[in-house]
Amino acid sequence: GYAIPTIIGEIKRHFRDRTWSVRVPRRLQELRLSITEANSTLTHSLGRSPTVADIAVHLGITEEEVLEGLEGARAYNATSLSTPISTDGNTELGDTLGGDDHEFEIAETRVALGPALATLDEREQKILTLRFYGNLTQSQIADQIGISQMHVSRLLTKALTKLRGQLSADTI
Repeated sequence: GYAIPTIIGEIKRHFRDRTWSVRVPRRLQELRLSITEANSTLTHSLGRSPTVADIAVHLGITEEEVLEGLEGARAYNATSLSTPISTDGNTELGDTLGGDDHEFEIAETRVALGPALATLDEREQKILTLRFYGNLTQSQIADQIGISQMHVSRLLTKALTKLRGQLSADTI
């Protein structure tokens, strides 16, 4: 009398805990079972597919909890990345995944660069802008500003040193 319920319980527990593709909290696993039972009962009694609101009222929970249970149920079976998704069968689900975006690596530096540039004086800002955004040579910058190319080189070096100091101080 004791062995049969114990063995059946252990078998059910094994399937409940080990057959999910993605680990889902036990609460959601049990909610999925309740939703499935309620769906079956309400389909027979209503004569139509029940809505989320119908299931929520039947179970005495909120609609958000029903939606959470339905979303959790999707984790029971995993979909292969080799699954065809186009009508001609040439495109697979894995083909739709994005690749590495190397621009994210420098996003923080770009955000920090604005305040760091604001610490430079107007002439240094202008020289950096002409050099890196205008793609002008040091000689062309010198002609525009009215100073020597050597002085542009010194000012550029000084400004870049200030920016490196600002950016390294921000990361500490």
